[in-house]
Amino acid sequence: MKTHPRKLLVVIAEAALERQLVADVKRLGAQGYTVIDVRGGGARGDRGADWDADRSIQMEVICDDAVAGKIADHIHQSYFEDYAVTVCITEVGVLRPEKF
Repeated sequence: MKTHPRKLLVVIAEAALERQLVADVKRLGAQGYTVIDVRGGGARGDRGADWDADRSIQMEVICDDAVAGKIADHIHQSYFEDYAVTVCITEVGVLRPEKF
């Protein structure tokens, strides 16, 4: 099976940022995304999703290296200082490269 290299960009953020993050990734070149409701804890406390202001999301974007870099840089500059946001990028192999 032949796979094609892409990046998997994962953003874990406060749910209040979802609409803006969706607009950001589309504007910066992502062809698609997935958003999942998640729970967890870290340096900025626990987020148990017990009430709307305590919810977190995980956004996943599969894209090429250039788009992943643009999105990560934008999130770093726009959100890291004021919001609970984590970003990681990893290598993945996809079967249908035209989708990404």
